[in-house]
Amino acid sequence: MRSFAMVTALTVALLAQPAMAEIGRIKSTVGPVSIQRGTTTVPAQPGYKLEPGDTVVTGKTGRVGIAFLDDTRFAIGPDSKIKMTTYVYDRPRQSGTFLTEVKRGSLGVVSGKIAKSGKDAMKVRTPTSMLGVRGTKFVVEVKGEGDS
Repeated sequence: MRSFAMVTALTVALLAQPAMAEIGRIKSTVGPVSIQRGTTTVPAQPGYKLEPGDTVVTGKTGRVGIAFLDDTRFAIGPDSKIKMTTYVYDRPRQSGTFLTEVKRGSLGVVSGKIAKSGKDAMKVRTPTSMLGVRGTKFVVEVKGEGDS
């Protein structure tokens, strides 16, 4: 009986904890889209939970839509490689930091609460520049190999 109580208490404690690593979810995919997490690559499917450090890779005909916890939205185009390098969001304060790296391809963004929370809270890095985002809609396109 005591073991059952301990297992039950542990289960309740684990379920009560939020999924701290989740930063957003895949909303839609078309064509070949994968997620690189460390040394693992998995096919992207709607509902897949993204974590900081994940890289989204689309094939020649691939496209993906992503929704983040702060209401930022990404539309990633064909032949893209985009890394969610840093994502920290404090929901009660509606603030945080977000750094995305566009290594190649195209990224359409509708920024959310992080970008509106402070100067340089959201940044997009390309192989040749760094953009500070302040609550807007924009598209970034990087041509070339940019696989580094």
